[in-house]
Amino acid sequence: MSRSLSETAQMPKLSRRGFLGGAAALSFAVGASGLVSVARAAAPTGSNDLEPNIWVRIAADDSITIVFPSTEMGQGSSTALPVILAEELDADWDRVLVEQLDRDDRAFGNPLFGGVLYTAGSTGVAGYFDPLRKAGAQARRVLLQIAAEHWSVPIDSLTTEPSVVVHGASGRRLSYGEIAALPTSSLTVPEVSDADLKPRSVYRLIGQSVPRHDVPAKSSGTETYAIDVRVPGMAYATVLRSPVEGEQPLEINDGETLAVAGVLQTVTLPDGVAVVAETLEAALAGRDRLQVTWSEDSPARAFDSEADLAAYAEIAGDLNQNGAAWRSEGDAAAAIGAAERVIEADYLSDYAYHAQMEPMAAVAAVEADGKGAEVWVGTQTQSWTMRTITEVLETDPERIRLHMMTMGGSFGRRTALTQEYLRDALLTSKAVGRPVKAVWTREDDVKYGWFRPIAAQKLRAGLTADGKLTGWHHRVATPSVIAYFNPLRWQQVDPSDIISMRGAESRFYGIPDFLAEHLITEPRARLAPWRAIGASYTSFAAEAFMDELAEAAGRDPVEFRIELLQDNPRGRGLLERVTEMSGWGGSPPEGRALGLSFAGYGSSMAAGVVEISLDRDSGWITVHRLWAAVDGGLIVSPDNAQAQVEGGIVYGLGSALKERVTIRNGEVEQNNFYDYEILRANEIPEIQVQFQVSDGPPTGMGEVGTPMTAGAIANAFHTLTGKRLRHMPFTPERVMAALAS
Repeated sequence: MSRSLSETAQMPKLSRRGFLGGAAALSFAVGASGLVSVARAAAPTGSNDLEPNIWVRIAADDSITIVFPSTEMGQGSSTALPVILAEELDADWDRVLVEQLDRDDRAFGNPLFGGVLYTAGSTGVAGYFDPLRKAGAQARRVLLQIAAEHWSVPIDSLTTEPSVVVHGASGRRLSYGEIAALPTSSLTVPEVSDADLKPRSVYRLIGQSVPRHDVPAKSSGTETYAIDVRVPGMAYATVLRSPVEGEQPLEINDGETLAVAGVLQTVTLPDGVAVVAETLEAALAGRDRLQVTWSEDSPARAFDSEADLAAYAEIAGDLNQNGAAWRSEGDAAAAIGAAERVIEADYLSDYAYHAQMEPMAAVAAVEADGKGAEVWVGTQTQSWTMRTITEVLETDPERIRLHMMTMGGSFGRRTALTQEYLRDALLTSKAVGRPVKAVWTREDDVKYGWFRPIAAQKLRAGLTADGKLTGWHHRVATPSVIAYFNPLRWQQVDPSDIISMRGAESRFYGIPDFLAEHLITEPRARLAPWRAIGASYTSFAAEAFMDELAEAAGRDPVEFRIELLQDNPRGRGLLERVTEMSGWGGSPPEGRALGLSFAGYGSSMAAGVVEISLDRDSGWITVHRLWAAVDGGLIVSPDNAQAQVEGGIVYGLGSALKERVTIRNGEVEQNNFYDYEILRANEIPEIQVQFQVSDGPPTGMGEVGTPMTAGAIANAFHTLTGKRLRHMPFTPERVMAALAS
């Protein structure tokens, strides 16, 4: 198309120019640090911008534009990542603008994902911490170099204040914008190393709660999500999908659909039929009247979540069937075999839906030849989104203009293979020859969502005569989510599936004879990463079992865990802190009980205590209070970290108490939030979080709050009732069954 639709689209858009524009006036350097540097030797005509490297641009008006390479889905990384660069640049935060990276440019890739642009796993701050610090330090050094040349003074005689270079001896000052506008006769881009970075003792932005970049628009209702985008000439599409995965439309009767005012046409898709109309209301009305005969030959018609979970439990319980080792230390079988007592327990967990607040939507404007396109979409990855577009249209990346939108939540829903909503927009736009917004309703997203897998787990451990733990065996029967994603060629060593198995390693404890193994089962639903991935259910089982072991040993669960944390002072400190916060060992209010859990995500750790009560007539558990002590290394943005941990806790509470997807005859039985229940505002407990800041780098905050919650609730329930809950979520029916057992 000759003109970008984004020029007239009804959405806010920062002005921008190509980083490598005016190449004749730029000098380039790639240093040993890996930083790609672009410094202006002479300002391009009409431009006073200074671009010390690919990450930052400084304008004569003192504005500082920092590239944001991840994606914003409510986690606040569009602030946390720019803050890292701004700290080393010594930038005035009020002058900082944040520019979303809208292309698959591996120069900006997340080092923890091998350079792929992917926002997941609480890796944003951890992965970009060093590159962004070095980019900021390099840019600051360039500013000092230009000022030193302008004043004819040694560079070491200069210092910086927020967005100002200062020559202390003469009192002269230049703002960063004034420096950007200065002519330079020669400029080399300096190499930077760790020695050039600020000591933490002088941090001005990192560790402080600076105003979040995304909050003003969200607070005023002016933030634009993909579902809000409107472009000239845009139509709307909704899709009637096959009720069972893997089936196709055989016969389509769209007469009544086409009779609806505003309906333009129907478009056959691989797994459904789209209705394209002038308005969303017309598209939905037309879909209601669409008559489709489906193939009804999919093996998925045999999927039944209850029967499938029972089958998984048999596999987990068959000790003659070996799994793929996830973590193996020492000889767990021998240690357990020689134990005075052997304790074992079985745990189950159901499918879970992501329940992100913004349903799926994407806008695509495909060119007449079907090869070029402009796309507006919210996803967690520029890299795989571009791959989706180019594969659907069988085209080259150079023909695509991508706009990465802020997301109204994701939690793993908008990752790689889960981008059918984008495919819908591309194919319908190509078919009708005009821009199309494809919109999923909430019912669409529940019925045809991608879920956290069901899992059956068996844990076995030995106890010595004096109540010491000896040997630990954790068996997890669940599908391989990564194998399910194999069409995307995920570079993951088979069979080590971090998505399915994270948390089962229990690595924070010192257990010398340890085995966690993955019994890889057949997938019986669409599977995708979910918040905290496997740790959301493996840590539940491990921490509930830890309490069972402590009880069998006749020991306090805190004391029992602390003994296993002798070589982990960070973890021991968290347990000591959370027990102090919660008054562990005291007497909670009548009818209430406390429960403890210690878990983590990656290198981040959290210890949690809950206070619960139980309505014995209804089986409903109420969580009144939750205390959490968290160690996530260096805390870049405390307020944001607090929000992330609290959000993870609420997510974990919902998963523990309510959230479940059931499948019968291949069809998801839930429809919307009335039968897929999430935690409501009046059910949120009082949450108190304290951070234990360590000397290490940032280790991630987005998911550490989720794994500890279910185990703590299960343990509090046992303290209150003497009964065990081993099937998550702990629905009232399951609670009543446990009480009656």
